[in-house]
Amino acid sequence: MKFKALKLIIAVVALLLPLNAYAEKMGIADPARDKYYSALEGKKVAFVPLAMGFDLTEGWYAGMKKALEPLGIEMILRDPNWSADAGSKAISSLISEKPDAIVVHNPDVQTYAKLLRKAEKAGIHVVQVNMKSAFPTDAFVGADWVEIGELVTQKVIDQCGAGTSQKIAIVQGVLTAAASAYQLRGVSNILEKNPNIKVVSNQAADWDSTKARAITETTLQQHPDLCGIVGFWDGMDIGTGAAVKEAGMDEKVFLATSGGGGKNGCDNLKNDIFDVFVSYDVPGQARDLSNVVKSLLQSGNKAGKAGKVSLFTQLQTLTKDNMASYMGSGACWTVESLASN
Repeated sequence: MKFKALKLIIAVVALLLPLNAYAEKMGIADPARDKYYSALEGKKVAFVPLAMGFDLTEGWYAGMKKALEPLGIEMILRDPNWSADAGSKAISSLISEKPDAIVVHNPDVQTYAKLLRKAEKAGIHVVQVNMKSAFPTDAFVGADWVEIGELVTQKVIDQCGAGTSQKIAIVQGVLTAAASAYQLRGVSNILEKNPNIKVVSNQAADWDSTKARAITETTLQQHPDLCGIVGFWDGMDIGTGAAVKEAGMDEKVFLATSGGGGKNGCDNLKNDIFDVFVSYDVPGQARDLSNVVKSLLQSGNKAGKAGKVSLFTQLQTLTKDNMASYMGSGACWTVESLASN
């Protein structure tokens, strides 16, 4: 019996030997891994949007939080709620607090320019999103507004050729905002090639859907043969499209606009408020913002000394007929989906 017990013990030990061998470290340690995580752990990144509460800013913030917080980065939100003065005060306060980076959504090209320069001089990396300041910082992530202006205008002109009145209207945002000023250049590029097109109204609605609706109502009354409208942002152009629909002219007035590609924009295509919706892909922008921030924090470069880089996001031209094919590539998203995926 003792001999059998001994044989059993020897057999068990033999089985355990391979397990002990497998418990030893295998493979090769990645020399960059510890450096990556240690460079990001404990860093602070502030976000100063125009305002929270709409799809663009909510989407960017949700995407950045999801990408950066698991790495030990603290996200700080300062919401000016559409007040440029409050935004200026928020940036001034952040310069004193010295986060490692600020992501800023400019109201126009001038208001924050001196503050962004001051932030970089204080050693804070600055990333601008979607609307540029006159002062270029470490990085810009956002739409190519000139290209959007060209795309949207061409779509309207394609519908307003021979056999129509060839009359179109333009509904801008804030005139001094990059999204208006640069987009208007794109509109102009296309109009120069189409001298037959008549712009009968070119007004600023200041990103306000109520103003856009009032402007459009007046334009339709003055030009009941209007063929198309070039809109500058879907959040504002909900009012533009509502005015067209209420006038019973949605079958004859073609409305093209642009936005972040969220569910609301897709719903407005589905409900015939918009005819074309150029998406600048907020989920993709949030990913690019996060990657730029991670790159800057790892680079070891001083703020403002790494070169000025731009990441223009890839555009998607959505219609009622094709939007389903884009849903798997970032279109028609919700904030909830960005936070959970």
